[in-house]
Amino acid sequence: MEYAPRPTYENELRSLRDTEDIKVLVGVRRCGKSTLLRWLQGDLLDSGVGAGNVFYRRMDLFGMPTNPNAEWLVGEISAAIEKSDPLKPFYVLLDEIQDVDGWERVVRQLHTRPNTDVYITGSNAYVLSSDLATLIGGRYVEMRVQPLSFSEYLSFSSYYDVRFPNEDSAFAEYLRYGGMPALFHLKERDQDRIAQLLRTVYETIILNDVVERTKIGDVDLLSKLVRYVFTTSGSLFSANKIANTLTSYGRKTRIETVEAYLRALVDALILHACEQVGLSGKDILRPQRKFYPVDTGLRNLASGFVSGDIGFQIENVVYNELLRRGWSVTVGSLRAGEVDFVVERAQKRMYIQVMESLVDQGVFEREISSLLLIGDSWPKFILTADRLRCGVTEEGVAIVNVIDWLLGR
Repeated sequence: MEYAPRPTYENELRSLRDTEDIKVLVGVRRCGKSTLLRWLQGDLLDSGVGAGNVFYRRMDLFGMPTNPNAEWLVGEISAAIEKSDPLKPFYVLLDEIQDVDGWERVVRQLHTRPNTDVYITGSNAYVLSSDLATLIGGRYVEMRVQPLSFSEYLSFSSYYDVRFPNEDSAFAEYLRYGGMPALFHLKERDQDRIAQLLRTVYETIILNDVVERTKIGDVDLLSKLVRYVFTTSGSLFSANKIANTLTSYGRKTRIETVEAYLRALVDALILHACEQVGLSGKDILRPQRKFYPVDTGLRNLASGFVSGDIGFQIENVVYNELLRRGWSVTVGSLRAGEVDFVVERAQKRMYIQVMESLVDQGVFEREISSLLLIGDSWPKFILTADRLRCGVTEEGVAIVNVIDWLLGR
C-alpha cells in the first residue's frame, strides 16, 4: 500500500533528528505510528544514511520471538552495530517496544551510547509511565500520534482517490466512521466492511492493551462499560453513576472496579478523560468527568452506528482536535450552566461551546448565556455545523463553522 503523507508528524520527526533525547511515539493501535516509523526509515536512507546504520525492528510481526526480552534485543542491535559505519550516526527504530520484556534497560543503554539516535513506538501509556523516565533521567520527547484529523482525512481522500460530493458529505462520513488510516486501504467502503475493520481494531486494543495488560477477568463487564461510556461520551458522570447504571443493567459492580477499568481504557489510549473545573474557583470538581473516545468510528461502532447524536459526535471531534493542537482541555462548570471546553496553553485560554445547529433559539440562548457568565476577556467561541449565522455577536462571541475551524480557515 502506498504511503500517504502526514506532514505534521513528518516535520516533527525531522526536527527531532540527531537530538540526544529518546523519541517516543505513542498512540492507540492502528493510528499510524508504525507507518510513520517506516517512513522515517525511508527518509533516513533517502537523506544519505547508509542502510547498515539504520536498525529497524517491529516487535509484533510474524517471525519475531514469541516472548522477546532485553537480552535478545541487545544481541540484535549489537550485531547490527558491528556491521555499521562507526564514524557516522547509528539510528535505532523500535516499533511496539512494549512487547519486549525489560525494554527500558535496552533504551537506557542505547541512550548512553555516543552518536546513537533512538526512536520507539508504543500503543499504551505504560510506555511513558514505566521506569523509562527514571532510567534515563527524563531525557525523552513524547510525540502523540492520533487517528487522522479532518484535514488529513481530506488529504487521504485525495491521495487514494476517494471522492465526496463536497466537504459537508466528507465531514458526515468522517463523523460516522472516524479517521483510522486503514479505512483508506479498503477496496470496498460500504458500512459492513468499515464496521468489520473497526471491530477488528477495537477488539485488538481491548484484548491486547486492556484485558491482557491489566489482567481484567470480567470481559463481559468491561464490554458493557465500554459501550455505556462510548455511547454517552460528552456527558458528565462519575464512577458511582456508571456503577449504578451497570447494576441496573443486571451487572452489579463496585466503584473501585469501574475506576480501574476506566483507567485501563485511558492507559490504552482508546479513551480520553476530561476533568470538570469550577470556573469560579478553578478547582477540580471530582468525581464528575467527561470521556471521549479517541476516534468517532470506534465510538459509533459501540452504538451500532445510530446517527441520532450528531452534536455529541461533533463535540468528540472538536475535543480530539484540541488535543492534537496541543491544548489542555477541561469542562467548565458554572452555577447556572456549563462550558463544553475550557482550553489552555502557554498562558492563553479560550472557551468553546459546541452545537450541531443554531436553529433552536432556546438552545442557542442557553449555550451563549453560559459563555457570557464568565467574568473575563479571554476569547469565546461557538462551533457549529451551521453556516448561515456565523460571525461575531454583539457581546463578542465568535460563531464559527466547525469545518472551517477544523481546516484552520
